Amino acid sequence: MTEQDVLAVLERFAAAERKADTDALDGLLAADFLGVGPLGFVLTKDQWLDRYRSGALVPAAFELRDVGVRRYGATAVALAAQKQEGSYHGHPANGEFRAVIVLTRQDSDPGAGWVIVSCQLSGPLGPPPGARQAQ
Repeated sequence: MTEQDVLAVLERFAAAERKADTDALDGLLAADFLGVGPLGFVLTKDQWLDRYRSGALVPAAFELRDVGVRRYGATAVALAAQKQEGSYHGHPANGEFRAVIVLTRQDSDPGAGWVIVSCQLSGPLGPPPGARQAQ
């Protein structure tokens, strides 16, 4: 499995998030998946999917960009910028965040597919404190 395989999983993840495709997300997320939101809340896989199933989260746009992947055997860590637009319970849920996404090969089998075990968002995106802004 190559970095391109990991990037393909992340592209499918972004497409599923953009479309609120819970069937696709169910197959991409590990059974013990944990997602950490930009405010520090933690969601299990079922809670992550239920945001869409309940209709509470309605996406309008979702993208991952500037994705970098580091491999450690059967584990991969991706660092990306995530931009999303949509609403949560009728309130805007727009933002740009830094995303750290951890993936593993199922059963550590080189021929098996990758699943996402964790996604942590932090944000909003911006320069380090005290850094000069480009003019």
